[in-house]
Amino acid sequence: MATGLNPSYFIALSAALFAIGLYGAISRKNAIAVLISIELMLTAVNINLVAFNKFLTPEAFIGQIFAIFVITVAAAEVGLGLAIVIAIYRNRKSVDLDDFDWMKW
Repeated sequence: MATGLNPSYFIALSAALFAIGLYGAISRKNAIAVLISIELMLTAVNINLVAFNKFLTPEAFIGQIFAIFVITVAAAEVGLGLAIVIAIYRNRKSVDLDDFDWMKW
């Protein structure tokens, strides 16, 4: 059963999402926006994992297993990242990344 979808569509979508996430992570000053951008990049990775699995080895579920692993790591990253951001906000009253300079020499 042909779906009419090429792997290039998924690669283009994934590349666009990853580029948007990378731009957001580099250009944003807000720590929460950077965390959201990192999640967008991890979503792009998941799309690639599942798409390559479907088109290269459809009988194996290796891409889906890795995608579930990435989702688990992303959930832990969000939980830990938000906990750190909340702790910093309680002390500094700001989540601006330019204010996180107390570890500089």
